[in-house]
Amino acid sequence: MGEVGAEHSHTHHMDPAVEYSSSKLGMWLFLGTEILLFGGLFAAYAIFRAKYPEMFFEQHLELNKKLGAINTCILIFSSLTMAMGVSAIQRGKQKATAILILITILCGLAFGVVKYFEYSAKFHHHIYPDTSIFFSLYFMMTGLHMLHVFVGLVILATLLVLTMKGKFNAQYSTPVEIGGLYWHLVDLIWIYLFPLLYLIA
Repeated sequence: MGEVGAEHSHTHHMDPAVEYSSSKLGMWLFLGTEILLFGGLFAAYAIFRAKYPEMFFEQHLELNKKLGAINTCILIFSSLTMAMGVSAIQRGKQKATAILILITILCGLAFGVVKYFEYSAKFHHHIYPDTSIFFSLYFMMTGLHMLHVFVGLVILATLLVLTMKGKFNAQYSTPVEIGGLYWHLVDLIWIYLFPLLYLIA
């Protein structure tokens, strides 16, 4: 009976080093597919911007640069707190990790609130995804990014709960690191979107 129990334990608990390597590889592969997805949208943007430069310039003036800049600062700060959270759990500081993840979540929610007001202003002025090619790309790219923010918030909320339950420590922090990588992707994509859409020269 003891042997069966030992075998059962062995088959359900992966070696930490193997789990870490496989999880990191899996996440990097996933991030690669995400980059390809947004890369296609960036390519479409470049093609249409080259074809209709005057329209893109004129219509980008309808975007609120201040709100875009605020959201950029929010996400950059959230990426910093997430990185600090990963560092904290690697040193076994569970309470600090929980606080930093919570701050990251609050930043993500703040980003969503700002984006809500920005979208509302567009709809109030009768600007919709089918208004023009520029706004079709704007809503598609920022909407897809916002979807990634929501997914990230779910991941972070799960990590927060598990951290508070003491599931992670200095010896086992892989999920927090993987979640951090995803959130950094969310931040990186917005850093590309902001100048492309809001700061057309």
